[in-house]
Amino acid sequence: MNVTLGVPRIKEIINATKDISTPIISAKLVNEVDVISARIVKGRIEKTLLGDIAAFIKEVYTPKGCYIGIELDLPCIEALKLELSIQDVVDAIIGTSKLKVKERHVELVDERTIHIQPFDVSRENMYFSMQQLKNNLPAVIVKGIPTIVRAVISKKEKDPNAHQLFVEGNGLRQVMATPGIDPRHTTSNHIMEIEAVLGIEAARQSIINEIQYTMKSHGMSIDNRHI
Repeated sequence: MNVTLGVPRIKEIINATKDISTPIISAKLVNEVDVISARIVKGRIEKTLLGDIAAFIKEVYTPKGCYIGIELDLPCIEALKLELSIQDVVDAIIGTSKLKVKERHVELVDERTIHIQPFDVSRENMYFSMQQLKNNLPAVIVKGIPTIVRAVISKKEKDPNAHQLFVEGNGLRQVMATPGIDPRHTTSNHIMEIEAVLGIEAARQSIINEIQYTMKSHGMSIDNRHI
């Protein structure tokens, strides 16, 4: 993972920047040894889009009408260890207000196939509403925290058998509340977020830790009292 270091990082810390360039959350797993368990927790946190788990999203035109056909890639969902059912996917599609899809537009064909009717079936607008649906469906968030870009399982330096999660993005409160994460040993390099979630004393300690970490990366050491 790329982490901002050097003068740009020191400026971010001292200026109390609200939108830092590389926010990273270091999360401790409750079960550090089992990789499968780590993957399940990763799936709960990392943002998963419909486009990532769909085998295809295609337009279908028939004499009776038209619909968008979606087929889920079940082996992919199993491999990613996502706790996801077809009903969860349907709920995510209906819950995305931008799509304007209501419950009556969605038809569950089997455990992996969904048919979605366009919201406007008039002759003039049918094609455009189909295109709009097809373009926007792959970006529907079906699982995970929307503000998290990705999560990476990493082996600990001190103990090669133990694993931890590095999470790229904001959302410290949601990550700490995720089942399988030990919230007492989970921290972020985003000081303003730490202040909002854990309070001013935690933010103060975080400033000291972050400046020390940045300086150590360049082989310098500063006394805490000087910071």
